[in-house]
Amino acid sequence: MRIWLNGALLDDEATVSPLDHGLTTGDGVFETIKVENGRPFAVRRHLERLVRSAVGLGLPAPDVAAIESGIEAVVEPGMQFARLRITYTGGVSPLSSDRGTSGPTILIATQEIERPSATSAIVTVPWVRNERSAVAGLKTTSYAENVRALAYAKERGGSEAIFANTIGNLAEGTGANIFCVYDGELVTPTLDSGALAGVTRGLILEWFGGVERDVPLEQLFQAEEIFLTSTTRDVQGIHRVDDRELPAPGTITAQVAKIFAERSAAEPNP
Repeated sequence: MRIWLNGALLDDEATVSPLDHGLTTGDGVFETIKVENGRPFAVRRHLERLVRSAVGLGLPAPDVAAIESGIEAVVEPGMQFARLRITYTGGVSPLSSDRGTSGPTILIATQEIERPSATSAIVTVPWVRNERSAVAGLKTTSYAENVRALAYAKERGGSEAIFANTIGNLAEGTGANIFCVYDGELVTPTLDSGALAGVTRGLILEWFGGVERDVPLEQLFQAEEIFLTSTTRDVQGIHRVDDRELPAPGTITAQVAKIFAERSAAEPNP
């Protein structure tokens, strides 16, 4: 593990203040970037979203040039498959919801991880994604809801939890976007559902195509194929949703995965 904190390259004993607002209130945003064979993928798109999330949360726009330097510092050529995480918080602040004046904290770390399985199972959860929340569409560090939902899914044999929103439409997973196939058509929930604008999601819509529309949650159980997308999953077929078995990867899922693998290998920073 390599860690870059506020401009300094450190080891895994790097620390932030116990008064950091990211720790005390979850006041922060983050990005996860895939590193494969020593090369980070889609850095530009991730940094653009980091800026959007920070500004949307009311934080100062991050210093993108400094973060790019931090990324270079923590990526090692020998990394076969790793997660690079950028965390940007409100910095040292009072023990309340008020922000301090010391300036943000910027933390960048890498950690090698196992490659995900080709297919997996998902579990719908009894909680909802609030599409009208003040932080809807922002990638914030306030992840307790996701942690609880993911634990619920894993207790039931799934690797990801799936949320509907407050009006009963399919939204997203805790860390993944979802695509379904109906009558041969590739469909994904709109961003108005409360889903995050995933980088992999956006690239698939550009490179392969698909329709963005509202999907009532009950239609999830009528899909011919389902797959998840995320930075480290890329395209992951789903062989079970709750108690319903599905063929995975399906024909369209396999086509999407092939196109994504080819295009992402040819365009490391699309």
